[in-house]
Amino acid sequence: MKVCAGVLHRHTALWLRAMREDRGRILPVLTTWRLNALFVAYAASREVSYVGRQDSSTYAFYPKWVQVNRMNRRRAVAALLALSATAASRPSSGQQGGKVWRVGYLSPASVVNSQYTAAFLKGMRELGYVEGKNLVIEWRSADGKLERLPSLAAELVELKVDVIVAVASPAIGAAQKATTTIPIVMAITGDPVGSGFVKSLARPGGNITGLSNMGGDTGPKLVDLLTSVVPKLSLVGVLVTPTSTTYRTISDSVQAAAQNAGVKTLVAEASSDQEIDNAFSMMAREKADAVIVGSSSFFTQQRRQIAELALKYGIPSMFAIRSNVEAGGLISYGQNVADDFHRSATYVDKILKGAKPADLPVEQPVSFELVVNLKTAKALGLTIPQAILLRADEVIQ
Repeated sequence: MKVCAGVLHRHTALWLRAMREDRGRILPVLTTWRLNALFVAYAASREVSYVGRQDSSTYAFYPKWVQVNRMNRRRAVAALLALSATAASRPSSGQQGGKVWRVGYLSPASVVNSQYTAAFLKGMRELGYVEGKNLVIEWRSADGKLERLPSLAAELVELKVDVIVAVASPAIGAAQKATTTIPIVMAITGDPVGSGFVKSLARPGGNITGLSNMGGDTGPKLVDLLTSVVPKLSLVGVLVTPTSTTYRTISDSVQAAAQNAGVKTLVAEASSDQEIDNAFSMMAREKADAVIVGSSSFFTQQRRQIAELALKYGIPSMFAIRSNVEAGGLISYGQNVADDFHRSATYVDKILKGAKPADLPVEQPVSFELVVNLKTAKALGLTIPQAILLRADEVIQ
């Protein structure tokens, strides 16, 4: 019986040398990683000849009859089966061992056309994870309805995702209650220790780690900036939301800093659109000279409403996240949130490679950015000091 080995790929073709026959010939057997071992074993166990064929897509092997005799049958079969087993264990190029990772992404706000989700995906791509190839992301968004987060977190657990990326305190808390075994990466949160997400920043313990934006630690700087921008600052409003696990920390930090600066504070809580309206109406009645808005996924979602109300009542606004200033707020001072989302991909990568969340320290920002909206300043009749403009990382005209 004569069998044609066929056309084989240039980069995977290799020679397997068999035992020398009594006549001193060397058996060249052309094979690939994908050659069916069972077929070869069957052929080698018979009196079979193989023919190599010259082709533009293969090495230029000239046709040659090769005889496999019965003396070499067992050795040829064993060698070919071993080769096939080795080949089967080799990963295909770009597939990371053929594993397709499943990552859950839980967010209180919409993830559609979000600069933050784009930053996260960019970070994953830079680390070799591409959606549709070796990565599947299970997107779950509460679209501002925080009561949906527990059920969305439960869905991700039921899907048995490899890791959950949770955005902001409400989502992190929901994921924490849903699982104690699936690793959770905090993309952004203010006070992970005070919120009970981790035992400490250096040694998180449990199944949660990630990044902290130190939202409760920037109060003194926010108050200092306001006193430089707003003449005769005497009363500052503090807008917080009880839906955030860090609102107490933020409120206490700002109030302590204001007291040290000789400025009174007026705390207002809001967890709905209407309550935000009521809060600004109250601050206007009390003649607040400015407002500091706490860092919160809810306030980020409502950033346009907040910016419009601040302008309506003529109240200069201060934030910890630049997206609020891009929406029309006056000044922001805090970490670059998009960078946090980009960095969170690094945590996902380490966990997928075997690291335990309990052993990965929580990262804190080492640099902060100052963003000023000059258009809003003009609308409020304010002149931003030149010193602040020179220090600003970005000035929106």
